[in-house]
Amino acid sequence: MKLLADWGFSKESWRGTHGEYWVVGQAIVLMTFLFLPIYRPPLQFIPGTPAIYFIWAIAAFLGVLAITLLTKGLIDLGQNLTPLPFPKADGQLTETGAYSLVRHPLYSGLIILTLAWALYVISLSHLLCSCILFLLLDRKAAQEEMWLTQKYPEYENYRHRVKKLIPWVY
Repeated sequence: MKLLADWGFSKESWRGTHGEYWVVGQAIVLMTFLFLPIYRPPLQFIPGTPAIYFIWAIAAFLGVLAITLLTKGLIDLGQNLTPLPFPKADGQLTETGAYSLVRHPLYSGLIILTLAWALYVISLSHLLCSCILFLLLDRKAAQEEMWLTQKYPEYENYRHRVKKLIPWVY
């Protein structure tokens, strides 16, 4: 329970004032992803063996990128880590390491990891769930950025320098 309290959760916080329902939504989408049945396109749309190896190579690259972003993002965030989009009261703004590539490397890592799995198993249902996760985490990040801008005046400058979820793109 101390860990939850350190992250900003409390009995009163379940009124949604710190973005608790974004965390619940994220958990639901990720659990759905884990238990989602694989739905592949009809056989005539599945590429031949060389193309499948190419798709698997892309999936492997994305998987390594995702794990790197997640690991480095967790290390760089350190004591500032909280699943809530509301910043910790004693937190510091992190702009280095993975946070110099994207403003939300943990969200990026989750999205890319689900995309990598969808490609690896060639599953349209998992690809759709990855898209839903992207939309949800994009909205969660927007809420988080509103609070970060209020807490850290320098965050606005950081937003203009570093992309949100996809390095050099978005």
